[in-house]
Amino acid sequence: MDRKRSCTLCEGAVMLLLLGHMTTGLEVPLDPKVLEGLPQPPTITHQSPKDYIIDPRENIIIHCEAKGKPHPSFSWTRNGTHFDVEKDSKVIMKPNSGTLVIDISGEKAEAYEGVYQCIARNEHGSALSSNIVIRQSRSPLWSKEKNEPITVQRGMSLVLQCRPPAGLPPPIIFWMDNNFQRLPQNSRVSQALNGDLYFSNVLMEDNRSDYICYARFPHTQTIQQKQPITVNVLDIEAMNDTVLAAFLNGSDFWGDSPSGERAPTFMHPTGTHSTTMVLKGDTLELECIADGLPTPDISWTKVVGELPSGRFSFHNFQKTLKITEVTEEDGGDYRCLAKNRLGNNHHTITVAVRAAPFWISAPQNLILAPKETGMLTCRVGGNPTPKVTWSVNGIPIENSHKDPSRKIEDGVIILSDVQTGSSAVYQCNASNEYGYLLANAFVSVLAEPPRVLTPPNHVYLVITNRRALLDCASFGSPLPKITWFKDSQSILDGDSYIIHKNGTLEISVAQSLNSGKYTCMASNNLGNKENHVYLEVKEPTRILTQPGYNVVHRNSMAVFECKVKHDPTLFPSMIWLKDNGELPDDPRFEVGPDNLTIRDVTEDDEGTYTCIRNTTLDHDSASATLRVVEKPDPPTDLELTDQRERSVRLTWIPGDENNSPINLFLIQYEDSLHEPGVWHNMTSVSGTSITSQLDLSPYVYYSFRVLALNDVGPSEPSAPSRQYRTNPAQPDMNPSDVEVIGTSPDSMTITWRELTGLESNGPGLQYKVSWRMKDADRWTSLTLANVSQYMVTGTPTFELYEVTVQAVNDYGPGPRPEVVLGYSGEDLPTVAPENIEVSVQNGTVAEVRWDAVPLSTVQGRLKGYKVSYWKMRSLHKQDSEPEKPQALIFSGNETEVRLPGLHPYSQYALNIRAFNGKGDGPTSSDKQFETPEGVPGPPTHLKVRNLNLDSLILEWAPPLEDNGHLTGYLLKYQSFNTTDELGPIKEVTLPANETSITLDNLKYSTRYKFYLNAMTVKGSGPAVTEEAVTIMDEAPPAGRMFGSVNSSVEEDHAVISWEYSWPDRNVYVEYVVDNSKEPWKTEFVNGTRTYQLRGLKPGMSYRVRVVAKDHSDATVHSTEELLITVPAMTNKQVDIATQGWFIGLMCAIALLILVLLIVCFIKRNKGGKYPVKEKEDAHQDPEIQPMKEDDGTFGEYSDTEDHKPLKGSRTPSNGTVKKDDSDDSLVDYGEGGDGQFNEDGSFIGQYSGKKEKDTAEGNESSEAPSPVNAMNSFV
Repeated sequence: MDRKRSCTLCEGAVMLLLLGHMTTGLEVPLDPKVLEGLPQPPTITHQSPKDYIIDPRENIIIHCEAKGKPHPSFSWTRNGTHFDVEKDSKVIMKPNSGTLVIDISGEKAEAYEGVYQCIARNEHGSALSSNIVIRQSRSPLWSKEKNEPITVQRGMSLVLQCRPPAGLPPPIIFWMDNNFQRLPQNSRVSQALNGDLYFSNVLMEDNRSDYICYARFPHTQTIQQKQPITVNVLDIEAMNDTVLAAFLNGSDFWGDSPSGERAPTFMHPTGTHSTTMVLKGDTLELECIADGLPTPDISWTKVVGELPSGRFSFHNFQKTLKITEVTEEDGGDYRCLAKNRLGNNHHTITVAVRAAPFWISAPQNLILAPKETGMLTCRVGGNPTPKVTWSVNGIPIENSHKDPSRKIEDGVIILSDVQTGSSAVYQCNASNEYGYLLANAFVSVLAEPPRVLTPPNHVYLVITNRRALLDCASFGSPLPKITWFKDSQSILDGDSYIIHKNGTLEISVAQSLNSGKYTCMASNNLGNKENHVYLEVKEPTRILTQPGYNVVHRNSMAVFECKVKHDPTLFPSMIWLKDNGELPDDPRFEVGPDNLTIRDVTEDDEGTYTCIRNTTLDHDSASATLRVVEKPDPPTDLELTDQRERSVRLTWIPGDENNSPINLFLIQYEDSLHEPGVWHNMTSVSGTSITSQLDLSPYVYYSFRVLALNDVGPSEPSAPSRQYRTNPAQPDMNPSDVEVIGTSPDSMTITWRELTGLESNGPGLQYKVSWRMKDADRWTSLTLANVSQYMVTGTPTFELYEVTVQAVNDYGPGPRPEVVLGYSGEDLPTVAPENIEVSVQNGTVAEVRWDAVPLSTVQGRLKGYKVSYWKMRSLHKQDSEPEKPQALIFSGNETEVRLPGLHPYSQYALNIRAFNGKGDGPTSSDKQFETPEGVPGPPTHLKVRNLNLDSLILEWAPPLEDNGHLTGYLLKYQSFNTTDELGPIKEVTLPANETSITLDNLKYSTRYKFYLNAMTVKGSGPAVTEEAVTIMDEAPPAGRMFGSVNSSVEEDHAVISWEYSWPDRNVYVEYVVDNSKEPWKTEFVNGTRTYQLRGLKPGMSYRVRVVAKDHSDATVHSTEELLITVPAMTNKQVDIATQGWFIGLMCAIALLILVLLIVCFIKRNKGGKYPVKEKEDAHQDPEIQPMKEDDGTFGEYSDTEDHKPLKGSRTPSNGTVKKDDSDDSLVDYGEGGDGQFNEDGSFIGQYSGKKEKDTAEGNESSEAPSPVNAMNSFV
């Protein structure tokens, strides 16, 4: 009873949150103890359906449950009058409930049919259930009848009527034969909605005597059977009159018209138009069945508009149109069209949609404070329009007592200035001819100060950038107003915060700055109540290194990475899945802290692998696919077809691709006649081909094999094909690469590429070599074998010859050879070039001319001239030795060239010689010349020092290359700003012996660029440049000097760039956390206009500015503040379980425990008493079993299967293993109850005996831990 009272209080307290003028239901969890004693009018919580069909074989149970405070009492009416339950011994009412149980044993159920209604009352009002109509289910027997055989002419239509007995609910109809097999149905034969069997046209196969209609009554699970119907189908055209008369004797003849083909007509519904009605929300079923021969096809359309998308379907071979969840728009005309090749016919069905009453706005419970105003609204729809009436506590409102605070306007009850004690239950009843609705809504008048039901000091945890909901469940009458505070600052409903009607505070996108203490205050005119809660915003769990798509070779290793960043206070677990299931129980699968390794990969390992990293607040997952590839299997079944003298077709069957498509097939051959055992590549075809036409050569013993190639590599070769031999023939080709080489002045060598055995085409291969001088009449010939060259001696020097090489075998010569031209050997040129002239152009270029040597003296092909020249000395400096000669080669007959790259003001010498293919001719005599002065090289360096406000010192060194006599230096300088705008150039000419200068009267805080050139009489040489900035003055110019400021943000840093039109010597970047009172952090910028801020916290927002300061560290220029937000990413955490020192520590502890176990067992075998044994004797744990005498084992230390890790489990090394409940607790052996396990499963605490035992056990009180439990702590 107390439990029911608590539940009732809870349910009543929920309604207290409905306070307000027009309050709707709001469900929040409330504490029944806090709300005990609050009143509530009755509310019906459960009742039987309005139309209740009962089974006459079972007791009648009519449900009626209600809640309220105090708990309501119950009464019933039957057929509109009071139903006295106590006077009927067959009827009982359940305790604390209105549910009736009617025992109908020995009684007829019909006696209790009728209309029942339940009333639940307490001192605050009465609630009514709906009218519950009780009817007994009925499954009457089929009336006895004799069905005469039906005779029908082939091709005519037929209807077999079922006409089942009326039942409650209606039966389900189906047709079967004597063997209880359903009769086949199709577009010609089908069952109508009313159960009749329709034949659009009958065939001879329809002739049978067991058409049986069955009716199944679902409520009683009984089946009734109609007498079988016999159908005789006649083919009158094939029968004479005598046979026909005898056949028709004693049977009904169906059809009196010809049985030939005909256009469709409608069997059901008949005519061209019919109407039907359907209720809104029900399912509409329209049916059209037509006769005709051939069998008509049925189609459906809506006359106006389209069939409702997604809600219509066709059934019964297109003969039935079904529309679900009917709406008013589904009313109108629907047309079914029956069509065959002889014509068509249509039938129009007009659908009228009516509606039983339905709620538009049902009345809601109302809880009001004294003096408040409320309103009960009852809006319903229906067709026709329902009639709406109001009752109070079950009494029509017009017959109830007059209440001045209540008035009715347009069906709405308005309650104003309500008083304590005016609680009541109002009923709204809406009805039309198709049904009715009844709703209860109570009005409870209550005055209560506010109470906050959310537990105090509750800590809410949420992930960054997710929604945070802080509860403030409250109640009170009037409805309390909820106000939130953070750190004593009031929170207003806005973009960052949303305060819901139930008092919940929502932070749409939680950030770390939202962490802290929050206070909610519930207040009404009777008082205030505060509650404090806390919010902690955690960093999200993110997989940084995701597993990637893996394509690996069979028997190799696959590795999937899964590295995660997470909040330091959260500890993620890792789960690996394969194809959304557990990993195989296979030692080849190794799960590491941040990866999954699969060794010796097989084809079965293929699939999708998913890494899931979970914390208590969030998770992240990533998937990748593993594909195992291998070289393809070799082709098989090589076959030679289409065999000809010079070709054959090779066909094969490809092997398995092994997950990598075959790119091409490589065909190889072996010539067992000429090169046995050597395989040559012959041709290749695409990977989709399985055949190739091969061109063959004569006199070859061919064997073929095929290799398949994919992206992994080539397959093993296929088995060789059978041998295919070709007949010998004369050569098809001559040797190639014929060449004539002059080897010496009186000989030449003729070379060629020999034919291979495949190219010889027959036995006895030889080469016929022929040669003659150009335009001579007679050829000289020689036949050779097994050689590729021949030297012809006694030739004149460098004469043109014609040469041919022809292949010959035992079957004849090859084709006519091509003539190749070549020269006999060369000799060295005999004459040097003469009349050499040098024309110096400037200090670095000179032109050289000479006379060409006579061609008769070249004794070969003139390839060109070699000009050698070298610098003998400098005319300005005394060089230690001349430079090495340089040689320039000029091809052909060129006799006028330029010598570049000379040094100015120097003395040079040169000589020239002709050369041919044999070598160089004699050298000419040396020719000397001098180069004039040139411009000097750049000064060696330029440095700036002693920078002041308006002066500086420039220092330099002379150029390395004077190229003449230095006449001085030219210094130019100009100022420029950050936009590269240049000032006017100033020039200073300096003597040759100067190497420094002091520049005065410069502008302070100005960047200058300096250009320094050395000079000779020929002009200025290249300049050396340098930049410098004079020191900033104490009073820089005012105004806006900074331009635009830009930023780019990464996961842990930001890059700031800016424009500044003043020197950059004292520029700083300052930043501070947004909405923080911390001082600005400053970082110095070293002369650049781009800076990288590091060490920013992920998920935080910062304000950033760039400032320029003077020598006193005062800010003189500043940019506007820039707001940047760093993406929310977590720092990498190191898994302690993977650290070497931790693994070593665990191994040491395990070894120590093993030693303790050995010592314990030795002592026990000796019979000695050790601390664990004393502990057992003292505790006398009933679960500890004595030693088993039969096998000598220790029952208390026996290892069970529960201690073993689950087979196939895959958890990281830092996963926690839960201690089995049946084991002794290590806490029992520690000091007090503070023993606990840390994250990796090891025990924290001292292994010592309990303090209570110290006195009793003396020196032996310091006990060792249970060996099994100590081991279990590391399992």
